[in-house]
Amino acid sequence: MAEFKGTREAFAAALYEMAAENDKVVGVFPDSLKAMRAVPFGETYPDRYIECGIAEQCAVDVAAGLASAGMLPFVGTYCGFLTMRAGEQMRTFVGYTDLNVKFIGVNAGILGGEREGVTHQFYEDLAFVTSIPNFTVLTPADPEQLYEAVKYAAEIQGPVYIRGGSGREVYAKDAPFSKDGITVWKEYGTDAVLFSNGYVLDRVLAAADLLKEQGINVTVADINILYGKDPSKILDVMAKTSQIVTVEDHNINGGLGSYISRLATENQPVKVKRIALTDFAESGPAKELADAYGYAPEKIAATVKETLGK
Repeated sequence: MAEFKGTREAFAAALYEMAAENDKVVGVFPDSLKAMRAVPFGETYPDRYIECGIAEQCAVDVAAGLASAGMLPFVGTYCGFLTMRAGEQMRTFVGYTDLNVKFIGVNAGILGGEREGVTHQFYEDLAFVTSIPNFTVLTPADPEQLYEAVKYAAEIQGPVYIRGGSGREVYAKDAPFSKDGITVWKEYGTDAVLFSNGYVLDRVLAAADLLKEQGINVTVADINILYGKDPSKILDVMAKTSQIVTVEDHNINGGLGSYISRLATENQPVKVKRIALTDFAESGPAKELADAYGYAPEKIAATVKETLGK
């Protein structure tokens, strides 16, 4: 498997490889073939490349029709254009009918829109898609994991949404996508458990190291499936501590923090502190943006210390 420059290249590679193995695989693009780095797919499989133009609603409907005819469609474009512009179609024509359509949304969070600002930074997508019945929601933490998530999505019967953003590679190239919905990365101790989601994992890991230097020992875990059918492995980790901190490049409502809070309320009573966006963001270089909006490792560590009363 080749090294990926980013999540889009990872998606394109997975789609191309699956198309070679399965003649049911179709790529549906609302003027996003180039943006999704999938031109080789379109050139190699022109009969399975459906171009819909700048019409995301149309693309979702086309994919629904393909799925109803037994094909395996993958729709790829910016996550906000899917979940907001074509939200009704995702809900009614794919979710309600429980059709086998796979969605890959890129440019998630503030880290994904460093040049275009708020129009191309999407941090509301999870709040919408996790509210639709029948959807499986995958939140890979880096390009290697997104590649694995696309392959895994093909195994799932029913609609799948995969969230892609921008961030540093953390996982090894051959690391499988955890079907348990959680991967534990560091186990320094149980003063707190830090749950990460998506493309801030490297920052959370760095924060854990800073905390350890200050005598605060935490566990760090990556949550890669939201509202999964079997959260037992997540609950096992939650049971080890009295304080959880969630960190996500998403609005504070409807994402990882909301999911973990629900699990805590219904299964494992524990305090939950959420680090997430509470307002619209500005445009700027990804690292500086992340630091400015509370995702600097030092800031994460400080928030954990404050939450613990230390």
